[in-house]
Amino acid sequence: MTADRPLALVTGASSGIGKATAHALAEAGFDVVGTSRKVTAGDSRGGVTFLSLDVTRDDSVENVVQQVIEKFGRIDVLVNNAGIGANGAAEEISAAQAQRIFEVNVFGLMRMTKAVLPHMRRQGRGRIINISSVIGFVPNPFMAVYVATKHAVEGYSESVDHEVREQGIRVLRVQPGPINTPFDVNMMQADTPLPIYARQRAVFDELMEEQMRSGDDPAVVAKVVVAAATDPKPKLSYPAGSIAARVSVLRRIVPARAFDKSVRKLNRMTS
Repeated sequence: MTADRPLALVTGASSGIGKATAHALAEAGFDVVGTSRKVTAGDSRGGVTFLSLDVTRDDSVENVVQQVIEKFGRIDVLVNNAGIGANGAAEEISAAQAQRIFEVNVFGLMRMTKAVLPHMRRQGRGRIINISSVIGFVPNPFMAVYVATKHAVEGYSESVDHEVREQGIRVLRVQPGPINTPFDVNMMQADTPLPIYARQRAVFDELMEEQMRSGDDPAVVAKVVVAAATDPKPKLSYPAGSIAARVSVLRRIVPARAFDKSVRKLNRMTS
């Protein structure tokens, strides 16, 4: 730790995008604290100090932020990466299961944002980078609840950015496409599966596995996060990866009916 190095706090940093992001920020000159529910507090790997964090608990969030402030005296960048996926038709996911997914993906992100904002306001600067997704602005069948969380992250991020910008703080979104991680393997499965959806859900599982295995390396997203953290004039959103960039353009220029048909074709659904 040095007094002139900025501090980045990364949630969900034990694997995948979060792990790659934490190490990329360290290589870019940041002191980095990575968090996860699955680490030993104080563990240090590759220039990243780890703390145990459960983003669904107020006390855990407040304790981690306080520990970071006590040790480093500052928080310059927060990367909200912690999240869980969900596989199943909307009708197959109970309200309780949907609440669990929102608790991590949306309310956990909100807890972290609220916890760091007072410190960033006192500094007169800071960046909050929320890991959204390409499906934060497009539909994806059999992921409706997860898609809803990412749409929520998009709206929350853009709105809060307006609230805090004049205080020197920016809230930015990174929107990855398919990334080669175990995301599909670790997705929460619908707790009330129905036979009517079984065939199409199997098609979805096959497509998801294909997309994940052929997806971009997590380092691609990490590089974009570093850009969002360091750009002198940051953009509102940062698509990450070749597919995300293409889909972002197509969503803006392709007529709604044509885009709808392309979604159904991609997911091997009848028109």
